[in-house]
Amino acid sequence: MKKTIPFAPVLAAGMLTLAACSTPQPTQAPQHVAEAAMPAPVPAAVPPAPVAPAAKADLRGSVKPAPVLAYSPGVPAPMPHIAPMPQSADKFPDKDGNKSVLVSEQPVSTFSVDVDTASYAFVRRMLSDGRVPPQQAVRVEEMVNYFPYNYATPTNASQPFAVTTEVMPSPWQQGNQLVHIALKGYDIKAAARPRANVVLLVDISGSMGPRDRLPLLQQGFRLFAEQLRDDDMVSIVTYANGTAVALEPTSGKDKQKIIDVINNLHASGGTAGGDGLQRAYAQAERNFDPKAVNRVILATDGDFNIGITDPRQLEKFIVDKRKSGVYLSVFGVGLGNLNDALIQRLTQSGNGNAAYIDTLLEARKALAQELGSTMFPIANDVKVQVEFNPSQVAAYRLVGYETRMLNRQDFKDDKVDAGDMGAGHTVTAIYEITPAANAGKLVDPLRYAQPGKKKATESGKSDELCFVKVRYKLPGQSASKQVEHAVRAGSARDSLDAAPDDQRFAVAVAAFAQRLRGEQQVADFSYGDIARLAEGARGADREGYRAEFVKMVRMAEALSTVGPAAQR
Repeated sequence: MKKTIPFAPVLAAGMLTLAACSTPQPTQAPQHVAEAAMPAPVPAAVPPAPVAPAAKADLRGSVKPAPVLAYSPGVPAPMPHIAPMPQSADKFPDKDGNKSVLVSEQPVSTFSVDVDTASYAFVRRMLSDGRVPPQQAVRVEEMVNYFPYNYATPTNASQPFAVTTEVMPSPWQQGNQLVHIALKGYDIKAAARPRANVVLLVDISGSMGPRDRLPLLQQGFRLFAEQLRDDDMVSIVTYANGTAVALEPTSGKDKQKIIDVINNLHASGGTAGGDGLQRAYAQAERNFDPKAVNRVILATDGDFNIGITDPRQLEKFIVDKRKSGVYLSVFGVGLGNLNDALIQRLTQSGNGNAAYIDTLLEARKALAQELGSTMFPIANDVKVQVEFNPSQVAAYRLVGYETRMLNRQDFKDDKVDAGDMGAGHTVTAIYEITPAANAGKLVDPLRYAQPGKKKATESGKSDELCFVKVRYKLPGQSASKQVEHAVRAGSARDSLDAAPDDQRFAVAVAAFAQRLRGEQQVADFSYGDIARLAEGARGADREGYRAEFVKMVRMAEALSTVGPAAQR
């Protein structure tokens, strides 16, 4: 939509000048251009004089001299008032990208899985609005894990996920390889899933009024209500200046009652988020069902500024409540006040997951289509540890997961919290590795030998690039289990084109996210290169997510050429 505001004062002044040629002037000059544009009141007894047709030709001719625009040098032209765009108060975790690590110095990499998708939807919204997203808002793993992938599927819930790997050439660094690690969760059939005991905790503060906030969430929650089974239970807690229970625990059989309460929510007041969390968890614990999945779903646009406001206290509260068996999901909405950093801290501390709702289609994806993977956990505290073989790999770099890194000793410590996986969830991780043959390009060899280290050739594992271990707990259990997977050097694809569509598409998304973050590793891999790689790996794309991604890449490419749109 074209903006005409800057021309309005000049046009109004020009019309005044033209009118002055044929009508008497008022005895008092107008005090403001906007006031001058208003027609003078006409007494009822004196009808306005008709305008002769010839006057139109005279008016057109009178515009040429443009007397209003002919300002003398000493008088500056009046500038239209354009309200500045308020500075964004969005907050994001500030983490630098992972660097390359020498295998000789640190052969083991450990991280917690992440199934959040908030970063992707936020980036999409910014690009759709003609703006480049802040680098801190881009998290590679959340971009990659936004998409469904057709990875190998486990056959039973006792081993809740399958692990598959692919090795392929790096498209952005000649001579390097990518190790693609995929986890696919066991998918619970709808009829077999446990009951759900859900507390919707809804921010109804004044800032939630715009259509992209509470009204959008209400549409999503109506879709959510339609998915409920008769034996599910839902209650609704709201918070603004204070907290209130808008709906006592109600059976999914009574969908209309749930929807009526959702429809009657209105935005006003402050943001007592901390108090709201306390009330919601109390509600969930009061109706706790050990045979059900008990979860609090928080929907908000920003900071908690009333009640518990210290992020450390909120985090401690969530950690304590994690032990109660109540899970946490957070859905963020809106722009300008989104505290993504706090949302990340809370979900990572509370057996939770986070999403960002920017459109009704995203609400449908998160609250209807992916209800099973969002709501029903199949594995808790899922950790991945990768040990690299120094005889095959000189250096490695984990692409993304900067906020999910763990210490090596955390892997076997069952007290250390990690990410959870829901039914049917997929998790993708990508390592960029430098083969041992190229070690000389990275560092000079050591002058002094390091005695006592057993070489891979001596252990009979010389053909392994790395060894992947995944540790997890089944829901309700405190002791972890472990699965292992060796990655053979001989399994490497000769070309990137030879890799499956899913793996190549994930690589394209990872490249795009790194480029948006300004990471130098992909500086020579253009947006055009990324779009072509993604387009060639779209596959079936039943929901059109991959086609949408290609459009996002093209938008970023255009913005990098012409610059971001004017701030509105």
